[in-house]
Amino acid sequence: MTEPHTVPPEGTPPTVPQLDVRAAEPPTAEAPPPTGGFADRPPGYPSALVWLRAGILRDWRGVLGAFVATWFYLPIALLLAVSGGLILAITGLFAGALGADDQVPQALRDAPLIGSLLEAFLTRSGGVLGGVTGFVVGSLIGFLAVLVVPWLGTTDGPIPLVTGLVGTVAAAALIGVLYTLYRVLLEPRLLVVSGARQPSRRESARLRPVLDECARRLGLDSVPRLLMEDDPVLSNARTYARHVVVTTALLTEPDDEVAALLSHELVHWRTGDEITSAFVRGVGLPLTLAHALPTWLMRTFPHPGTNFVVFLFFWPVLLTMRYVVLPLHARDVRAAEYRADLGAVLTGHVDGMRRVLERRLSFETGRSGWDEAVCATHPPHELRLDALERASVAGVPAETDEPVTAERLFGHSGPVGTRRTWLLVGALIFAACVGTGGLGVVQWAFFRPQATVDGYFSALADRDSDAALDFLSDQSGVTDRKLLAQLLRGKGYRPPTDVEITKLDRDGDSATATVAYRLAGERRTAQVALRRDDKATAGLFHGWRLSGGLTPLDTPIAGPGVQLNEVALPGAAEGPALVLLPGEYTATGPSSVLSETPSEIVAVGPGQSTATLLLAPVLKPAAGEAVEARVRAWLDECAKQTVAAPPGCPFRYYGGSAQKVTWKILEYPKIAVELTGPSSAQVTTPSETRGRVQVSGTSTYFGTNSPFTDEDTLTVAGVATADGDTVDFRPAAN
Repeated sequence: MTEPHTVPPEGTPPTVPQLDVRAAEPPTAEAPPPTGGFADRPPGYPSALVWLRAGILRDWRGVLGAFVATWFYLPIALLLAVSGGLILAITGLFAGALGADDQVPQALRDAPLIGSLLEAFLTRSGGVLGGVTGFVVGSLIGFLAVLVVPWLGTTDGPIPLVTGLVGTVAAAALIGVLYTLYRVLLEPRLLVVSGARQPSRRESARLRPVLDECARRLGLDSVPRLLMEDDPVLSNARTYARHVVVTTALLTEPDDEVAALLSHELVHWRTGDEITSAFVRGVGLPLTLAHALPTWLMRTFPHPGTNFVVFLFFWPVLLTMRYVVLPLHARDVRAAEYRADLGAVLTGHVDGMRRVLERRLSFETGRSGWDEAVCATHPPHELRLDALERASVAGVPAETDEPVTAERLFGHSGPVGTRRTWLLVGALIFAACVGTGGLGVVQWAFFRPQATVDGYFSALADRDSDAALDFLSDQSGVTDRKLLAQLLRGKGYRPPTDVEITKLDRDGDSATATVAYRLAGERRTAQVALRRDDKATAGLFHGWRLSGGLTPLDTPIAGPGVQLNEVALPGAAEGPALVLLPGEYTATGPSSVLSETPSEIVAVGPGQSTATLLLAPVLKPAAGEAVEARVRAWLDECAKQTVAAPPGCPFRYYGGSAQKVTWKILEYPKIAVELTGPSSAQVTTPSETRGRVQVSGTSTYFGTNSPFTDEDTLTVAGVATADGDTVDFRPAAN
């Protein structure tokens, strides 16, 4: 109660009405201890590591709830479940109402009484049944979709699933530890930003002796840093990892109640409850951050309309936090509150704590939006009073016959680990390092992009087409694997040699290798594209495959006698082109008595777009003489005829009637032979190499017979064809 303001006598120090200052002269304030690092941490822990470990590993239920709710996307799953359920519910509502009676079998529909009952039931309830069924099915589909879709890439085996889960757990644990360290190390700065301040000399004189006395009775040889918060209305106290924050309203409370509250907070500080809550918040940090905005809005604008709008937009987050995270974390929080109330039993301030709880003074409330989400689950005051009264009877709680002592309340922290524990941890770490190192060596040796390129060219060097094709990402162009294997095993095939990877550029799951090699007697370079394989070998190793690698011939090859590496190629006037692996191929074509096809070297480099194969036949040196001999023989046959116009021959006599006609080849024409195919050639007579033919006989003119002799030029045209080992000539039509 505020006292009336009076002027003190001269020499009397002034009083502060709003503060109940019990010390006549405040003691000299000691220099504040350092607040950096892990200063002001509670006693009883051999090291800061033991302190952090004890708090982090205590509440496994809360950690599990935060982990599942955050890292398995439960708010999104809940959103899709409700959305899918509503969509299918509306669909089922109309579908069931319109077509439910059609689902009844005809035999039941025609049955007396039963048919009419079923029809009436389905007509009036079919829509409802369809809606309920649709909502259930849609909810399950939407909920399971979010849980299953992120793990679809781990269907190759159990190892990817296990590694994915281990990676998720490790990420959540790392974020939780980092967030806990952030809250502990930067706690002084964060509290200053939130409005806490150092106590004044008079405030210290009022509270510090009570705090030290409570710590002494609890067996604590140190106390947390005391900070003040200016709030003259609510008597409040909150404990953090290294600080206790009290409001100025607590200064006017009786000593017994102040001591009860500080005893309660000291137990929280000594048992590391803030470390536990910080780690839970850290594991579920994305979820608690998403929950911070609606919590802040509802706390800042406390109105039913605001709460409705906030809930409308954030209901998946709010419900997930309320019905998943909070129930799992509440057990540890409530146990911590009951345990902290026992601090008043040890310090002898049970009556003060009882009065605090009976008046329902607000202390240890949520510290922020995050804390309200995760930590504001204190037990009801009546239950705390009941537990406090049972524990205060002779200092014995109802659940046990042991008295409430500091040792029983705080337990034994112990060292970080026993020798056996450290040996086990060391063995596990060594095994993990060896295993990880071994896996790394296997990955480096057999599953790098370089290993794929080396293996590909090694398979070509071994003339193993199947092994080479296994290194390719796309084998759809191979229509005949057996033919391709025969080509690589043929005598004329020579693989690329002196292969060397001069450069490798990798960008995520893609890579480009610059390869230098020797082919067809010259040094070449090519760029080979690679793609990381989606499927894992043994569930652990993702290898690489070459993109492309197959080179098609630019034109299909048709006709018999065409060979690559002495392997006959099928005729392919239509259909897909023949594809080749990198290397040097020896191509040969058909030959006849007229022509021969010189062998051709086809050099196919890696990454080459197309390969060209000409195989142009040439006239044999003796083919011209054979054709010319056949033409002369034909002319000789024509000259033996005794008619003025030998049929099918390249000469005739155009004078009147002639008798006793004889022909004589004076000069054979010089012919030109031009191939039109492997077994055919065009025969012509150049104008400058025409032949001469002489005709003789007797002509009748007005009943008088007179002899005649005449000469004419001779040309030959036609087609020469190969007929086995001989040449056939077919003259052109005159």
